[in-house]
Amino acid sequence: MRLYRALRNVDKFRTVFDFGGRDVAHWFPGHMAKGLKQMRANLRNVDCIIEIHDDIPLSGRNPVFQETLDVRPHLLILNKMDLADLSGKQTLLKKLEKDGVRNVLFTDSLKQRHENIKKLVPMVMEIIESRPRFNRDESTNYCLMVIGVPNVGKSSLINSLRRTNLKKGRASQVGGEPGITKAVLTKIQVCERPIIYLLDTPGVLPPKIESVETGMKLALCGTILDHLVGEDIIADYLLYSLNRLGKFRYVEKYNLQEPSDDIQHVLKCIAVKLGKTQRVKAITGVGNITITVPNYTAAAYDFIRAFRKGELGLVMLD
Repeated sequence: MRLYRALRNVDKFRTVFDFGGRDVAHWFPGHMAKGLKQMRANLRNVDCIIEIHDDIPLSGRNPVFQETLDVRPHLLILNKMDLADLSGKQTLLKKLEKDGVRNVLFTDSLKQRHENIKKLVPMVMEIIESRPRFNRDESTNYCLMVIGVPNVGKSSLINSLRRTNLKKGRASQVGGEPGITKAVLTKIQVCERPIIYLLDTPGVLPPKIESVETGMKLALCGTILDHLVGEDIIADYLLYSLNRLGKFRYVEKYNLQEPSDDIQHVLKCIAVKLGKTQRVKAITGVGNITITVPNYTAAAYDFIRAFRKGELGLVMLD
């Protein structure tokens, strides 16, 4: 019965998201501009570019990096794949190949023993050896530069490689918010045989994101700080995306009767389920009184975090 009601309601759901004139296309902090300049300055010492992304592998890629990728061997790592729906993996690979991306590796770098983490060094060495090393032919060690938009797991990848190949702990700071890495760091060794160093870099967004929808996908994945966009609009776009993709796990998680396209209704149910309330003053005919109402902001925060942890199902936004 629940499946029938869900399918019936889907016909009434939004097919287009109304952004209401919002614009999230100009978040380019000073450390990003400085970081991009430093990355270009360090390029002469780099043998291979490691570009890392998550579950927005097409629209989330930064075109600013293109001139860099054109002159260096390149490996695209799609990280956090434990959270992604990979049913369309082959179609995705074909689209990337059309864009000139032929070396792709799927990983979950938070898992120390993830099998594809172990494949990374041999794959990189094969890529490097198939191309000229520019002015580094005489060098006996290798240097890789890790690039990508904020909060896709660049520092986690470096730490995972160190644990896998050197049996050593964390060397790069990791956080759940964008902007943790502020500048290009000194070389971090990640392998002994051969000797390989990585340059961690700050996450860099393009100065102008190509569309508001692309920006919203980036925001939903935590690439842009939530408060700069607004938790309410991010939560609404998340609900729209889940319904569009037929991902209804939120119904059971938050005790809804059926899927809904009304974000206010969903957030109210979340607030009730989690006991998220707040006391506010209300003006009445007899004076000011204090009433208890659902905390919609706290509910939106929980909804977004649940998605980012994979608790609402496996999703590929592209």
